[in-house]
Amino acid sequence: MAVRVKPHRKFQQIYWVTLENKSERLATKNLVPRINVYGERLIKFKSEEYRVWDPFRSKFAAAILNGLETVPIQLDHKVLYLGAASGTTASHVSDIVREKGHVYCVEFAPRAIRDLVNNVCKFRYNMSPILADARLPERYSTLVEKVDGIYCDVAQPEQAKVLADNADLFLKAEGWVMLAVKARSIDVTKEPSKVYKQEIESLKDRNFHISEVVHLEPYDKAHAMVVAQHVSSQIG
Repeated sequence: MAVRVKPHRKFQQIYWVTLENKSERLATKNLVPRINVYGERLIKFKSEEYRVWDPFRSKFAAAILNGLETVPIQLDHKVLYLGAASGTTASHVSDIVREKGHVYCVEFAPRAIRDLVNNVCKFRYNMSPILADARLPERYSTLVEKVDGIYCDVAQPEQAKVLADNADLFLKAEGWVMLAVKARSIDVTKEPSKVYKQEIESLKDRNFHISEVVHLEPYDKAHAMVVAQHVSSQIG
């Protein structure tokens, strides 16, 4: 059986690849043909190249496979990515937003951002690496324009607060956010469900409407993806 590719029925710029063994995998269209980022398989189909999207390496992909209903990151969007690490998921976001979009990648660890620069951003001109602490968004406020969405995947306490503080500076009116809640990074003594509730309430207190919450097992233990939209205080 030959490999086949078809668009995801809900989400633009996201695809299903059917492999030779008839198994299906998520994929994005490779913005930089012939170059992969983390060892993912490259698939050629009808003169286009696609990158298989590994849910065990990307919480975004895991959320889609676990039934995510809303993907607010779309073609031509400007996205602020907090906790970009070495660029595994951020590179797929780069594929989704394409040439007219942009991904501002904030990462605190020097080694991770070195890998991000050398292995990803060097080839992808719609990505900007920013060595900075996501808890201090005012320090990179001159480097980031207003964005359509924020993706937050930071391994530290008060993840929702970090996201909301960045949203105050950078998110467009009624923009959307995706928050990968890492329960063990917030409080190892609490049940993950209590941590999720705590972070969700924190977002609500900062004028976010929660669209959905998707748990990420079996791909990531004690993780959940929260999708929310910012609303004005007048709307509530």
